[in-house]
Amino acid sequence: MFGNFFKSFGDNKGDSVLGIDIGAASIKVVQLRRRKGKAVLETYGELALGPYAGIEIGRATKLPAEKIVEALGDVLKEANVTTMDSALCIPMRSSMVSLIKMPEMERKQMEQMIPIEARKYIPVPISEVTLDWFVIPEISSAEDNKEKPEGEQNLVEILVVAIHNDVLNTYASIVTGSQLQASFFEIEMFSAIRATLEHGDNAPVMIFDMGAGATKLYIVERGIVRDSHMVNRGSQDITINISKAMNVSMDVAEKLKRNHGRNSEVQDQNIAKIADLVLSPLFSEANSVLLNYQRKYNKNVAKVIMVGGGVLLHGVIEQAGERFGIETVPGDPFSRVETPAFLQEVLKKTGFAFSGAIGLALRKLQEME
Repeated sequence: MFGNFFKSFGDNKGDSVLGIDIGAASIKVVQLRRRKGKAVLETYGELALGPYAGIEIGRATKLPAEKIVEALGDVLKEANVTTMDSALCIPMRSSMVSLIKMPEMERKQMEQMIPIEARKYIPVPISEVTLDWFVIPEISSAEDNKEKPEGEQNLVEILVVAIHNDVLNTYASIVTGSQLQASFFEIEMFSAIRATLEHGDNAPVMIFDMGAGATKLYIVERGIVRDSHMVNRGSQDITINISKAMNVSMDVAEKLKRNHGRNSEVQDQNIAKIADLVLSPLFSEANSVLLNYQRKYNKNVAKVIMVGGGVLLHGVIEQAGERFGIETVPGDPFSRVETPAFLQEVLKKTGFAFSGAIGLALRKLQEME
């Protein structure tokens, strides 16, 4: 989706490709190669960004481009990456995604009308952003097939995406400073969907993507985004609460959170209660999104797929399933690629955070076909 959104920064056409996801708390990279029609994992890596900002591991950061270039160089070196042929994620927080309805018209007319209509949804001058849009294919139903009253126009739904030009300029400088050849940028939502959804999964699905600084909620039907929502709470909020409640440093709090489920029973109970102060509002927000979708489209979401580093918290998937009341499963982005046998179980349990990087690399491989 949005294949023409961003210009190419290079023409390197090697056999391997690299997906780069620069998150709030860490950088994730995945290098894939096409072999006998399959995507094969060559290497992957993750590096915390906290130390580059002079703060603790696990904390969300806002680094200048030169610091990101430094961190990116380090993770590429540590992961033994051998290609610069890459693509990068744009964070949801740096983009605006809206669904709008417009009368059906010729494409040339749409190209003129959509920027005008988009001004209603974008809180900055249209000249300061780069726009792209996608007409959502109609999903027919008995209601849709009824004859419309005479004179009533057919309406189409359009997914409109806007990214501030300053953000694009920053990412372009990261690409240049890291000596990458990046053929496109893509909003993380679309990369995560590509890596997470099962082939042939046509029923509505929610992707619950819990990062360090924010949680992103996407509802997807037949591979098309029908709704998206972002909550400014994430796994770092759990760490902060543990640090305050237990009077320990952020480093110790992060370790306690990650080891939750392997500590003493009393300590685990305390951490579970602290974590629930963050998780409960998140689950409530997600439930509201599910209900709003049900009311708007008169359809139920079939299941929730959970991804992101925050999903590593012990018991969070089971807890979410109880709150949502529908099938809730962990995402498995590495299932989309061929991996060494000795890594498969580890990646299945810990690979939630790599959906963005894998989704990018899979699209890069498609470019080479």
